[in-house]
Amino acid sequence: MKFIRENTQLFLIASLLLGLAPFSPEPHIWGKLQWIIGGAEGMKMMDWFDFLMHGTPWILLTLSLLLKLKLEYKKGTKK
Repeated sequence: MKFIRENTQLFLIASLLLGLAPFSPEPHIWGKLQWIIGGAEGMKMMDWFDFLMHGTPWILLTLSLLLKLKLEYKKGTKK
């Protein structure tokens, strides 16, 4: 967990580059999210794997930020 908490900048860069690529005509992850929200009809295993690969940096970024917030909260309550 220390690795995740300490590499927020890396996960931010990965989210912006890999998580949003390709950028045109819309971010890839956004298209996949819309497809899933719409019922995921016609999604194949390759599409789910693609969603996982583009979504992983966002998950790691979120975890990193939550772990940092938790650490700051613990520091604040010990005073």
